[in-house]
Amino acid sequence: MAQHHNPNRRLVLQAGGALAALAASPLHAADVAEKATEEGGRKATQTDVTARLARYMVAARDTALPDDVQTATKHRILDTIGAMVSGARMRPGEMALKYVRSLGGTAQASVVASSFRTTAVNAALANAMCAHADETDDFEPVTKAHPGSSVVPAAFAMGELEGRSGTEMIRAVALGYDLCCRLLMALGPDLVRGSHRSAEGTSSTFGALGAAASLARLDETGMRYAISYSAQQVSGLWSWVKDKDHIEKAFDFAGMGARNGVTAVSMVQAGLTGVPDVLDGTHNLFIALSSAPKPEAMVEGLGSRFYVTETAIKTFSVGYPIQSPLDALLTLRRQHGLTPDKVRGIVVKLPTDAVGIVGDSAMPDVNCRHLVAVALVKGAVSFNDSHDVALMKDPRIVAERDKVTIEGTQSLMDPAAPRGAVVEVTLADGSKVSHFTRFPPGTKENPLDTAAVNAKVRDLIAPVLGRDKAEKLIARVNRLEQVGNIRDLRSLISV
Repeated sequence: MAQHHNPNRRLVLQAGGALAALAASPLHAADVAEKATEEGGRKATQTDVTARLARYMVAARDTALPDDVQTATKHRILDTIGAMVSGARMRPGEMALKYVRSLGGTAQASVVASSFRTTAVNAALANAMCAHADETDDFEPVTKAHPGSSVVPAAFAMGELEGRSGTEMIRAVALGYDLCCRLLMALGPDLVRGSHRSAEGTSSTFGALGAAASLARLDETGMRYAISYSAQQVSGLWSWVKDKDHIEKAFDFAGMGARNGVTAVSMVQAGLTGVPDVLDGTHNLFIALSSAPKPEAMVEGLGSRFYVTETAIKTFSVGYPIQSPLDALLTLRRQHGLTPDKVRGIVVKLPTDAVGIVGDSAMPDVNCRHLVAVALVKGAVSFNDSHDVALMKDPRIVAERDKVTIEGTQSLMDPAAPRGAVVEVTLADGSKVSHFTRFPPGTKENPLDTAAVNAKVRDLIAPVLGRDKAEKLIARVNRLEQVGNIRDLRSLISV
């Protein structure tokens, strides 16, 4: 539909109510910004991505989300809380909490599963490292980003600092997911990895920025500056694959980004000014980090496509490339009554880019051969099983692991289903059975309902918080839009 403008159009659009209505309509803020408008005496063009993104970020905080998007966002918030709380009792989380406690700082925001508060920046760092202390957090299959582990901790820290409502937090988290995934779509996730950079680390800063800036209620100019301060901090190398303890990985994937995003926003809140066009001007972010950037991907579909609905909530607390193999093996086990004595060999076919990540790791939760063996022996893979290092030396598990072969398969490099897997089992009599899991449970194509998300999180947080507190926390997050102040959740996430 053609859209006509007059010189006062921009002023009208900047009014909160008009922006909210605009972002909710089919012709939303990002679309309108593509048209020629008068801006400071110059024409805004289709390449003016910084301005269009900043305007949308301002609009989004006052724009109601579609019901299904709101529900999906609450699911991701709860799922990340599960990862945060359980991760606080794992070594990466414990070390993060110990480190942040040593820093002291003004009591602005809570540190999960503890009794202390610290600055919003420090709380975001610690809570995010807890969120990725393990392989429990969600995952976006196309970009390979892990949005929840940086976005939700940043939102909690800034929401608590500012005393924002549950509704504001839901909208902020949805925005954070958009910025996290869209940055990689604009850079090209494969191009990022091709330059030895970490897609996860690169995207997490922008995810945290989106959530924190929304809850800080920055104006358009402030959004521009915060985008620039975040762009300067975007970092991350693919060297994380060599981290055997998952400690630096927790920082690389989550803690670093959450800290960076909250830092950028807090600097702008303090009055620091910055570059207003870091996504468009000379030496901009896209041309600095990609050999073939697509800047339009940063704003295309804003307000109509929500990445928070597209991430996968993990059914198993293991590296994401292992979700499909476990689902396939357990399906075959149920269908054919498989037990170790009935199995001669197992071939697991993975996308070629997954083999180096989960093929033969020293960590049990990212070792595909080990976890397939556990699933065959036990008929399930619990949180405790996937983290029990002793199981890696259990003679029963070792015997079955020796039967498992991992193969990289080019045909599984499917952009529409980038983490599918085939499991082929050779039975004792020489016959073969196989199963192809294209979309494991928890993906957008095979989503979990609220009850299933609750069940997963309950198992993660009850051992840390206690059953009663866990049930209360789950119930409050299920109705997060009714929470008047995020600070009301403090007593439920602390011990």
